[in-house]
Amino acid sequence: MAFFFSRDTKVFMTHSLDGTSAKTALYEIPVLDGFSFSQGTNTSEVTLNEAATSAGYSKRGRAMFTDSFAPAEWSFSTYMRPTTSGSAAPSAATDGVTNGQHAGNAKKFAVEGPLWSAMSAKDYDKGAGQNSAGTMTDYEPNVFNFANSNQVTLGVFDLFFVLGASKDSEGNTYTTGTDGVTVYKVADCSIGSASVDFDIEGLAQIAWSGNGKSVEEVATLETRATDSGNSVTGTTTLGIVNEGISSSSNFIRQKLTDLAISFDVSESTGTLGALAVDGTNDVTYGVTLTGGNITIENNLTYLTPETLGTVNLPLGHVMGTRSVSGNFTCYLNDTANGSLDLFERLQESRGVITNAFDLNFGIGGSGNTPRCNIEVEKAHLELPAHSFEDVVSVDVAFHGLATDLSSSTAANATNEVKVTYTS
Repeated sequence: MAFFFSRDTKVFMTHSLDGTSAKTALYEIPVLDGFSFSQGTNTSEVTLNEAATSAGYSKRGRAMFTDSFAPAEWSFSTYMRPTTSGSAAPSAATDGVTNGQHAGNAKKFAVEGPLWSAMSAKDYDKGAGQNSAGTMTDYEPNVFNFANSNQVTLGVFDLFFVLGASKDSEGNTYTTGTDGVTVYKVADCSIGSASVDFDIEGLAQIAWSGNGKSVEEVATLETRATDSGNSVTGTTTLGIVNEGISSSSNFIRQKLTDLAISFDVSESTGTLGALAVDGTNDVTYGVTLTGGNITIENNLTYLTPETLGTVNLPLGHVMGTRSVSGNFTCYLNDTANGSLDLFERLQESRGVITNAFDLNFGIGGSGNTPRCNIEVEKAHLELPAHSFEDVVSVDVAFHGLATDLSSSTAANATNEVKVTYTS
């Protein structure tokens, strides 16, 4: 008998460049301790409740029925890892995954980029605004702007949790029951939320969570491409992409993070009052972060039929309202256009219906590399809340809004947030 240790686990996801199986690769996703996946059942209970017979006997039992399998749930955290791809020149025939390469010759990408893509579009190309049918040497999937996220359904992929993967000796194939390995597959996954916390003492991380159709144990996971001469079923056409996972220079230090805040007069509505301190000109505020969070929610729902006499299985997901929200904390200071001025002007501008601030979080420092910039172009700020500790600070909650909710143009209707990786 052997135990399974979470630290021996590796996680992989299948994802397609253009939505076809011909351009589907297996991406290795380095995860942190604390990952989970599970699936439950939905049941019905029938109970008996009757009076006593003349003999004093009263039936009071119950029966249970399994109605359906609930959608699988999964979650894990990853580091934010901007990386520059290798010098090999991918060709159209290999679709950018020559030697496990993630992008074109010396182009930027994120190790966790396939997750951002699946959250914001149906395939990698649309999520990153790229075109794998073009010149693969120019393929640079480092910007995720949600321009293709106004869809009923978004990216669907399989997750593989390979328990005991670190002990495997087979090399290209992970086989359940061999070398203490067990492979679990969470099929047809979708991403529900991504959350970035500003822990200034640590490394930049993203907490991911979502759902899938089912959790099942599978016999093998093959990392080679189907044209590599192997005959294992379930192989991805393009094979494994694992560039950047062994690098020690692509982590982001949160202590260097900065925030640029600019009040947008033209996008605000109502009587601007004190916020229009410079007339019709936008005003930039300077604050130094002590913490905060950005959370992006897809609010997805999994559909499951309810046929009597059948154990129903989840069919798939549909997307709900896209929601971008968060908060940031900073010390209260009285410098010009600092946190004190921001609080006072928000408090005094009581005729403002929607205030609009452009928030640009330079995670890792806006002038440094590696870094990740998360821009909320139109953020509605709530009134800051004071925290009276050793040093007085304020906590400001915000909500990311589209520039024009009714617009049929993606650039205006889906621009609540943009994520850009630089290495």
